[in-house]
Amino acid sequence: MKTSQTSIIIADSSTTSRLGLNAIINQMDGYIVVGEALNSDDVLGLIIAKSPDLVIIDFLSDDFDIETVIRIKRKFPKLFLLGITPLQNGNMLVNALRTGIDSYIKKSCDTPEVVDAIESTSKGKSFYCGKILEKIRNESIDISEANKIDLSCDAIALSRREKEILTLISEGLTNSKIAEMLFLSSHTITTHRRNIMSKLGVKNTAGIVMYAVKSGIVSPNKFLFAS
Repeated sequence: MKTSQTSIIIADSSTTSRLGLNAIINQMDGYIVVGEALNSDDVLGLIIAKSPDLVIIDFLSDDFDIETVIRIKRKFPKLFLLGITPLQNGNMLVNALRTGIDSYIKKSCDTPEVVDAIESTSKGKSFYCGKILEKIRNESIDISEANKIDLSCDAIALSRREKEILTLISEGLTNSKIAEMLFLSSHTITTHRRNIMSKLGVKNTAGIVMYAVKSGIVSPNKFLFAS
């Protein structure tokens, strides 16, 4: 009796990268590449057509971006995503985690590590290669905190003023600067900030920013390409 195979879509504009991943996956028992996407539109169409178990994506390659990941996760929340990109800075890593990437490895990882990442991610387990873990340790990145914000489209009852302040907080403005812009006292802004965190179920400013990015209030690119 033939056992079912784990189906994979490779989303990467680089022919070399796609060939390399295909070569690795072809040597793995129980795994099969069912499609290759060269751009954001391709990958969304392929997911609908092929219903894969896993998408391996380089969202930094040409014709892809981090918002591709957001769109995929919103449309297909149960689909596993493995990010594979050149090593980036801490902001890049955190923003990838915020968008819903399940696992993250470098393109320069050796074959056993790529295999481990594919196997782990397809089973619902997060996987980070050694270099990514080193980056996490060096920059004190809290993965559990980064993944805490839900991608649900359910509305959270924020007032108009709270949404305005949430946006400004997410753009990096201090309480005093927000107070100055909105002609309010710093104490009032502090109170609003506390209420926002309570409603979102987060404990700090990072949690507010994660919510803003995942809900589309602030573009991830604002953080990804910040110097």
